[in-house]
Amino acid sequence: MTKITPILTDSHGRTHNYLRISLTEKCNLRCTYCMPHDGIALTPRAHLMTADEIEAIAKIFVANGVDKIRLTGGEPLVRKDFTAILERLAKLPVKLSITTNALLTHRFIDDFKRFGLNAINVSLDSLNPEKFKFITRRDEYKQAFDNINQLLDESFDVKLNAVLMKDFNEDEIVDFVKFTKDRNINVRFIEFMPFDGNLWNKNKLVSQAEILNRVNDHFGVEALQPLPNEQNFTARNFRIKGYRGSFGIISSVTNPFCDSCNRIRLTADGKLKNCLFSNAETDLLKPFRAGENLETLIDKALNKKKAVRAGMTDFDQLTNPDLHNNNRSMIAIGG
Repeated sequence: MTKITPILTDSHGRTHNYLRISLTEKCNLRCTYCMPHDGIALTPRAHLMTADEIEAIAKIFVANGVDKIRLTGGEPLVRKDFTAILERLAKLPVKLSITTNALLTHRFIDDFKRFGLNAINVSLDSLNPEKFKFITRRDEYKQAFDNINQLLDESFDVKLNAVLMKDFNEDEIVDFVKFTKDRNINVRFIEFMPFDGNLWNKNKLVSQAEILNRVNDHFGVEALQPLPNEQNFTARNFRIKGYRGSFGIISSVTNPFCDSCNRIRLTADGKLKNCLFSNAETDLLKPFRAGENLETLIDKALNKKKAVRAGMTDFDQLTNPDLHNNNRSMIAIGG
């Protein structure tokens, strides 16, 4: 049984019960907004968390109140001991979920079912095979699309994450919404965020207002139905009247939801990040290997968390590359 303790509550009163664990920095795609053009220098294997260490560190967080764990990467399914890690974490009193590009999910359907992993977020930034090939630098659209449909046929809870970028895929907003007509799926539009090596530019942003304008222009204002926000929500959700599925908007840049944030991240090399936008990290792996108590380190890290976007409270700060270029690339943080 978990307990809620002060070490997971920050100085702004936010309690963090949601841990995202990156299993690997490796990926079988090369998405431009996630991985720099020339790739990244991979962390030596000896400096990455083993399956034993992932389980042990996760138990510390769970003992202090974490009740939801999401497995991320890189692409978590490329890790050879993925099933063993999943089996270990499935024994903890948490809700398990995963973020994946879906290229390998057909190999793990039985494992997902056996260990109770039902919530699956799939990254897919285009419904156009050629655009998919361009953004991922790989020709794997059919495999991804077929596997998404398989997950839906197998009754998994699927969310589809699409990072919107102006002059690339904002013209697909209506197509993505139409994708929810006959499918029990939640499509989520995510704003393009600044990370090392992804050539972030505010002019590439597609805001919540722009998304809703396109939806209203095509479907009509009367057809758009706002849905109740979940607790600690990241996406503001909507449905088109009569559609089976829904869509959401994650506007981390133009309309952040920091006041209700309950998320913390553990990178594949055992660094704790208290905010996705922050370049500050707390090493947990080295102290763990040295037999030190991690709870004090976790407490200090959470109490350093800023109220909004790692202290970047306005657009001028957010567009200053000096404030975010020394943050890791997304693939090294964990999606």
